[in-house]
Amino acid sequence: QLQLVESGGGLVQPGGSLRLSCAASGFTLNSYAIGWFRQAPGKEREGVSCITRYGGSTNFANSVRGRFTISRDNAKSTVYLQMNSLKPEDTAIYYCAAQLSSLCTLSGGTYDYWGQGTQVTVSS
Repeated sequence: QLQLVESGGGLVQPGGSLRLSCAASGFTLNSYAIGWFRQAPGKEREGVSCITRYGGSTNFANSVRGRFTISRDNAKSTVYLQMNSLKPEDTAIYYCAAQLSSLCTLSGGTYDYWGQGTQVTVSS
């Protein structure tokens, strides 16, 4: 059974860092582009970042570019989202998703599989 499980969320002060992990099971990770999305209360889901199957290309939302990085270790079936210089407006549930494609996109509608999410709260 194909499964994505996020971890690494938590409470952090403004300016702090967190690293989220997305662990995949039940499928070959290097067949899929992976995206990270987030949804804050009362707001629409937002595409945060994505990475192509072998990590050759990445994309970031303007709101996180320069602060977040994305990487993947296909041997460990895991994708990471390193979040630095966190701001209160980064508070949201973060989801990873898999797309059977050689490209990656920040449009959630093109993704096939989703994890359950991990809460990130940035507050003093």
